[in-house]
Amino acid sequence: MGVPTIVAPGAGDLATLGGFGINWKIEGNQAGDRFSVVHHPLAPRALGAPLHRHHREDEYSFVLKGKLGALLGDDVVEADPGTWVFKPRNQWHTFWNAGDGPCRILEIISPGGFEHCFDQMAAAMASPAFDPQQMAELAGHYGLEIRPDSVPELCTAHGLTHPMLQA
Repeated sequence: MGVPTIVAPGAGDLATLGGFGINWKIEGNQAGDRFSVVHHPLAPRALGAPLHRHHREDEYSFVLKGKLGALLGDDVVEADPGTWVFKPRNQWHTFWNAGDGPCRILEIISPGGFEHCFDQMAAAMASPAFDPQQMAELAGHYGLEIRPDSVPELCTAHGLTHPMLQA
């Protein structure tokens, strides 16, 4: 069991994958692996991730600022500040900043542990030898299916950017 923890504003490690940020707030091991909390800043019109689905985790995204767009199964939704977006395990989904200003979401991932996948993905994308197929291989270790081939279509359909387009 974890100990009481205070997470100050701006605290926690930060990594960026193009216009998608990952700011770790509460890691799974701090919460008995029941959940983790991650803050995601998204640059204007940035795609957060290729189409993907988790086989182990549910994700709950709370919009703090801006407008979050998401593809949840076959449904495209937009969420304003104060709105929760639930992305259940086994559902194909992705998300993006649907606005021209910054978007920030707070995401609860349950159970915890998946937050470490972000570390490995950030390192892979920073490598000069980056190959988008690496993302699918890394994701598989976390029970995650990922479709890197979905990025161009998502970006075109929703007017978005993503670092895989420059790879």
